[in-house]
Amino acid sequence: MAAAHDHPCQFPDPGGIDGLGSVLPVSFNLLGARPQLTNPESLMPPTGATLETQAAAVESIIATATLAEKVGMMSGQGFFASYRASDGVWGAEPYRAGGGIERLGLPPLWFTDGPRGVARGRSTCFPCSMARGASFDPGLEQRIGEVMGIEARAQGCTLSGAVCMNLLRHPGWGRAQETYGEDGWHVGVMAAALGTGIQAHNVIATVKHFALNSMENARFTVDVRVDERALHEVYLPHFKFALDAGVASVMAAYNKVNGEYCGQDPVLLTAILRGEWGFQGFVHSDWVRGVYRIYGAAAGLDVENPEPLVFGDKLVDAVNNGAIAPQVIDTACRRILTTQFRFACAEDPLPEYPESLVACDAHRALALEAAEKSAVLLENDGVLPLDAARIGKVAVLGRLAALENTGDNGSSRVRPPAVVTPLQGLIDHLGGDRVLTGDERDLAAARAAAEAADVAIVIAGYTAEDEGEFIPGDIALGEADRADAAGAGKPSPPTRNHPIGGDRIDLGLREDQVALIEAAVASNKPVIVVLVAGAAVLVEGWRDRVGAILQTFYAGMAGGTALARLVFGEASPSGKLPFTVARDAADYPFFDRDAARIDYGYWHGYAKFDRETLTPRYPFGHGLSYARFRYRAPTARVLGERIEAAVAVRNEGDVTADEVVQLYIGVPGRDAERPVKSLRGFQRVTIAPGETKIVRFSVAVETLRWRDPTTHGWRLESGVHRVLIGGSSAMLLEASVRL
Repeated sequence: MAAAHDHPCQFPDPGGIDGLGSVLPVSFNLLGARPQLTNPESLMPPTGATLETQAAAVESIIATATLAEKVGMMSGQGFFASYRASDGVWGAEPYRAGGGIERLGLPPLWFTDGPRGVARGRSTCFPCSMARGASFDPGLEQRIGEVMGIEARAQGCTLSGAVCMNLLRHPGWGRAQETYGEDGWHVGVMAAALGTGIQAHNVIATVKHFALNSMENARFTVDVRVDERALHEVYLPHFKFALDAGVASVMAAYNKVNGEYCGQDPVLLTAILRGEWGFQGFVHSDWVRGVYRIYGAAAGLDVENPEPLVFGDKLVDAVNNGAIAPQVIDTACRRILTTQFRFACAEDPLPEYPESLVACDAHRALALEAAEKSAVLLENDGVLPLDAARIGKVAVLGRLAALENTGDNGSSRVRPPAVVTPLQGLIDHLGGDRVLTGDERDLAAARAAAEAADVAIVIAGYTAEDEGEFIPGDIALGEADRADAAGAGKPSPPTRNHPIGGDRIDLGLREDQVALIEAAVASNKPVIVVLVAGAAVLVEGWRDRVGAILQTFYAGMAGGTALARLVFGEASPSGKLPFTVARDAADYPFFDRDAARIDYGYWHGYAKFDRETLTPRYPFGHGLSYARFRYRAPTARVLGERIEAAVAVRNEGDVTADEVVQLYIGVPGRDAERPVKSLRGFQRVTIAPGETKIVRFSVAVETLRWRDPTTHGWRLESGVHRVLIGGSSAMLLEASVRL
């Protein structure tokens, strides 16, 4: 397909953005997609302004604005009214999320969510982040980010919450689908790619949720306890990686860390983020319950979203009575304005951003590419790929086969113009007369369909009812206990009869789905199970009776088309697991979705499995292919402050396919206990049959340091370091270097 900045889409005549409300005297030109300020006394620097001009404008605004105006920049506005007006449809309008002074002609920031697409209008729906994590393809992720930036701009948004990058500590986490996996290095690389892609079109990206937000049901109240080494070595480095790459904003998490809410924690927001890391952008809260005390402003929270429930007039009063220093307000406004101007004054890559770009053909093609590259072939006894010329009929079984199931129904929900379900994709590929159906509700009929077919494909897994952002039955996004903010006597958004989403308790399939698999197996026809889920699914009890298992995650709007191409060999599965699949749920770290307090230790994921010599069902980085790859001749050397490594990879199969080559480093571990190995590089390469490619890596030595809690600094251990390269975390060749 064409590059993300080269769109073969037709541009319409200029028009307005429907539903975009603003209290500022601005007009929106859809083709320019920038607010056109009508205030002749505007202090907004023009497009093309130098950094010096932008800085001067920031200082002029801070000197000119009143205290109330500056505090007004430090919160969102109008969300409750907008949410009510849209009958509780998240993303029906861009949300004003800080910034903006009407008198001085300054536009606010307009927020849209993610991360599987722009949560606004009828946008392109990509596979969920966990699926894209399985692609191990940061180049693809950057192109997806560019599309999100384009579609955000085309729909009036300038701030994106698409970059979710909390670690998958346990696969039961309800919002696992929104992040990239269990390994911090991998998560950081993928998140940086998405964020910089979004920002290529002058939409500010924000990383979320800072920090240690890996539980869903108790996210508003849980106190996560963590020691210094685990915090700095495990749960924070990926955030720093993305911010160092240039992602310009941070969203604070709901939970507490070591006794303090993240949105008002001076350790996280000032000492670490600004002091130790040197972050220059702004920090905003998560929605509604993101800050509880005025001192959050002094702790480093620049913007309270979506309304001034804690800041606003209370913050003005706190400054006037001496509880908050005036410099706190000026510093927050300086961060907001400096970041906003850097993007608003930059030249756009595209000459215009019309709505016709939203979900256009090029973007849909990218969604299909992502779905194909994300699927992980877990097992295959030779049944895949299917040969369409030799297959008469296919039984497509399971309630999920015909369901538009792109992920959870929380803030990440995208409403694309169309979704290709697994059933529709297979019908489109084979023709309706060659596809038989059945599901869990009638096992006898499902077995009969399998018996009448040459092969059975069972679609099993989860939906937004089972996992995702936890949406209580009485959801009102804070209005129920904030009647003054919503407006007395005015109706709240609609409520549900029962909760949906949240953390999983059971990591296996539902009993009726297992029974469906058994019914298909009883037909004595080959059975392929397709898993739809945001993270690990335990497969014990049925895996050894089926011919193949393919995990497609939540595969986006083109998932059904991708599935057909994958099972019939038009594309080879090339995804790799971004998490470890256990044989026993007890092998994962302790998890209590209703915990008031929980300890996040140093060990999770493949590091825990290695340390405890646990054998996973499928290791991190595992994924089969229709090709056969052989690794040989690993080499490694130290060159300056980097480790240079290489390996030869040969395709000994008969199809061209992609392989994800992974590099891990094992440190001596004498000075402090460390993981047996840690991922420090990965590359996706396309290799033709009979072709050998030399894959090279360069690892910065500083990424191998450990945090010394006695000095609160970083130390590099000397001695022999193992350099491990292969196709998964369990299939590695070894070289070594001495540091």
